[in-house]
Amino acid sequence: MSRPTQRMLDWFGVDDVWERPRPALGRQDVVLAASVAAISLLALELVRSAGGFEQTDVPVWAQWLAVASGAALLLGRRRWPLAVALLAAGHMFVAGVTMPQVMGQASLQIVYFLALLSGVAWARDRRAMVITVSVIVLFMFAWIGWQFAVGSAAQDWVDEEMGAERIGLFPQIPAAVAITLVVNAIYFGGAIVGGGVSWRAARQRHRLQEQATTIAGQAGRLREQAVVDERLRIARELHDVVAHGVSAMGIQAGAARRVLDRDPDAARTALANVEEASRDAVAQMRALLGTLREGVGEDDAREPGGTRTTDAGVRDLPGLVAEVGDQGLAVSLDVVEAQEGAAGRLPRGIGLAVFRTVQEALTNVRRHSTADAVSVVVRVDEVVSYAEVEVVDNGRPRHGTSGSGLGQLGIRERAATHDGQVDIGPRVTGGYRVRVRYPLGARP
Repeated sequence: MSRPTQRMLDWFGVDDVWERPRPALGRQDVVLAASVAAISLLALELVRSAGGFEQTDVPVWAQWLAVASGAALLLGRRRWPLAVALLAAGHMFVAGVTMPQVMGQASLQIVYFLALLSGVAWARDRRAMVITVSVIVLFMFAWIGWQFAVGSAAQDWVDEEMGAERIGLFPQIPAAVAITLVVNAIYFGGAIVGGGVSWRAARQRHRLQEQATTIAGQAGRLREQAVVDERLRIARELHDVVAHGVSAMGIQAGAARRVLDRDPDAARTALANVEEASRDAVAQMRALLGTLREGVGEDDAREPGGTRTTDAGVRDLPGLVAEVGDQGLAVSLDVVEAQEGAAGRLPRGIGLAVFRTVQEALTNVRRHSTADAVSVVVRVDEVVSYAEVEVVDNGRPRHGTSGSGLGQLGIRERAATHDGQVDIGPRVTGGYRVRVRYPLGARP
């Protein structure tokens, strides 16, 4: 097989493993067939009323039947494309032999065109499609050649007997043959090429949909992995908090043992501290177990570079703000304490959660916002028993920097660990706000 022929077969999808789905007969097919039938019958009556069929002795009912049956073929053009194409070719031949003036109507020519185009576009067996379409085209051009062979012999006899003179540049019969061949080549070629384009477009849409599904699946898996990594990081931080609590319990228990005989009151105070620390450690350990994933060890939870900031808290926010300010973003920090020193007395887990929330919020501003100024406010009230952090910027979302949302997901996960309330979103007056409120009396 020559290379051009192989390329043509490849273009039409011969030996392609993909098969275009065949839709069932639906409303779209019924509406199309009914509309074409109505328009075709109307056009037939207009032409007949104008005297266009004076030389046709075919009964009117036969003309109507030919037009209506041609339109009815369009019902199955997508469900049975090759069968409809063959029936349309047979319909064209029978109508052309018995009633050529009816067959030549524009409405029926459109029906034949759509039938052949649909055969190429919707056939699932591409090799059978090529064979079927080739047979149809060869048969039609053989029919045209047969008609012109008979017509040329008759015309030659007329020219010899009547002495007809040539008017144009070309002889009458060759000119008629040439123009007919050109018109039919455009007609059948347009239907075949149009069907091939439709089939290739459908295959391309299917491949794009498969790629989109694959990408969505990969994105989902990456998102799940990122959530696992984030929760492991939180779990490691909670682990350090619990370890600190257990160490404190050991120190208090040792102090109680040493002063138990000499100072019972001091021993009782130390034991009360042990009791409180144990309760807090157990509660945080439950949160730790809730965030850990089965089968993931300590080595999987290490951050790049081995850096750990589990001791960070409100006292470390000025350094974080200064670091972000050095990168070109104006950040103001206000720590509002209803009682003096309240921020320094925050539980270690909540202090770390406040720090991480500010850190993530500032990172999101730098990456995804046009803001040039950010306000960070931390409010602590031990009487009302809450700690609140609010980060507000003055920018708008930056185009082309849409993130995965994992940063905000981490903020929500961390807040949920401490029974916090989260409010994240754009402000009515402009800018974006991240606000998290942690109850001080809650247990994780």
